[in-house]
Amino acid sequence: MDETEVFSSATDGFTAFSKEAYKNFEINYPKFFKMDNLSKLAFLGADLLLKKQGLNATDNDIALILANKSSSLDTDATYQETIADKENYFPSPAVFVYTLPNICIGEISIKHKLYAENSFFIFEDFNPKFLKEYSEFLIQSKKTTQVLWGWVEYFKKDYQATMYLISKEGKQVHSLENITKIYTQ
Repeated sequence: MDETEVFSSATDGFTAFSKEAYKNFEINYPKFFKMDNLSKLAFLGADLLLKKQGLNATDNDIALILANKSSSLDTDATYQETIADKENYFPSPAVFVYTLPNICIGEISIKHKLYAENSFFIFEDFNPKFLKEYSEFLIQSKKTTQVLWGWVEYFKKDYQATMYLISKEGKQVHSLENITKIYTQ
């Protein structure tokens, strides 16, 4: 399993980090700068894994299965601030659109033209066993040929992303066998 660091930054905070990563990896998706931080985090992780695959227009049979603990609570709080003060009431549709955690899946799907199954789960803690088994089910039941799954948590400036791209044959970044070795205790 390749655990090589692909990018680091001395910047302070996620906003600066995400901009540097966007530039470093030469991502061309102007809508990135309108996204909330959860979507940016998921988008960056997915883009790095999917870009390595050299996808073309027919390689869109990749399911997306993501999870986190806080849902979209960070963005929900930002939106709440725009409607809380009746004297300074300024609801923002640009913020409101990101008040669902699965919007990050939509951003990834649009950029990479993915049309397979997708789900976003909320767990108290990272649950790789569930995510791996759900991904295996999707592949074995022939609902998809590949699954991009992982944990993308962003809340109050703390963030973490752990993502895997798997296929039955193990031709992608991670094989089911490798993932099983990592998470089977």
